[in-house]
This record gives sequence, structure tokens and C-alpha cells, in this order.
Amino acid sequence: MSLNLSVSNHWNRVGNMQQQNVSSDIESDIAGENITQFLTFILNTEVYGINILNIREIIDYGNITRVPMMPGFVAGVINLRGSVVPVVDLALRFSEKPSERTKRSSIVILEVEYEEQKLEVGITVDEVNEVLDISLTEIEPAPSFGTKIRTDFISGMGKVNDQLLVLLDIENILSVDELSAVGGASLV
Repeated sequence: MSLNLSVSNHWNRVGNMQQQNVSSDIESDIAGENITQFLTFILNTEVYGINILNIREIIDYGNITRVPMMPGFVAGVINLRGSVVPVVDLALRFSEKPSERTKRSSIVILEVEYEEQKLEVGITVDEVNEVLDISLTEIEPAPSFGTKIRTDFISGMGKVNDQLLVLLDIENILSVDELSAVGGASLV
């Protein structure tokens, strides 16, 4: 199932994240913290959402250096303004086929917590869509079965325009302990 979400130029999408038109009802909900914002993106024709509070930035896909002895789903590392940032191929992390890279492919840089430190980790996505405001009343618990990805990778299911959006749990997907154990090496 995929959502029909509008897609525009990558840089316009990123710039417009701050300029969304929000009705007065939604504005009062946001003030009351009843709304959560999710960045939506496409991965192997499926649409997923991640909480924008985890996102540091979105960059164009490219210049990933492979690192020996890392798990297959770790695409490699990038140099992000002098910092070495590991990049996880999200499709491979979900045990799916690798995504085809296009000019719309991006790396979403996320911040995760590990041993009381904030770490930056990138994830590869096929295409960034938009930021959606989803009311907490429109988010259902993750299903216990019937999904293409591990259920602990899902934080919930958002109801958007009579369709369901898989909301990802970034802390579980990018669990540094699990990633390091699989690869037999440290990502930190």
C-alpha cells in the first residue's frame, strides 16, 4: 500500500518543511502537544514516516565509503562537515531488496542516543516526500503481525486521508548495540 503524497523538488521540500499551511484547529493542537510531525519518505515503493524530532538534516545521496567487516545493511560512512557518520541502507535493514538509487535518493541524518551520548546516523531513502501533522488520536499501536518489517521497528500506524502510514521507531531501527553485535564491530 502506498500513499498518494505530493512530491516536489528536493530542495523545495526541505525548505517548505517550515512553511506549511496549518489551520487554526491544528495550530491549537500543536500548542497543546496533541499533534506530532512526521517526515514521510518512499522506500521500495512503500511510504514511511519518522518523527521530525529525530532529524538533523537531509542531504543528497552520494560519496559513501564502504567499511570492511560491517553488516551488509550498513552502506558505509560519509564525511559530514568533518564528522564521520555511519549510513544504514534502510531497505537492507528491513531485509528487503536494495533500492535503486536515483537523483531523488537522499540520506536522512538522524540523531540517536547511545550511552547518554547523541550520535548522528544516516539512513538511505528513495525519495523524501513531505512533513505531515498527525494528531495523536490518529495514531494506532503497531500491529503484532502482517508487516513487511520487524514489528519492533514500528512505533505506530498513522491514519492519513483514509490510508495507513507506517511510523518508524528510529531508536530500535538504529540500535547501536544491535548494529554493532551483528557486524562484530563498533559503529561509535
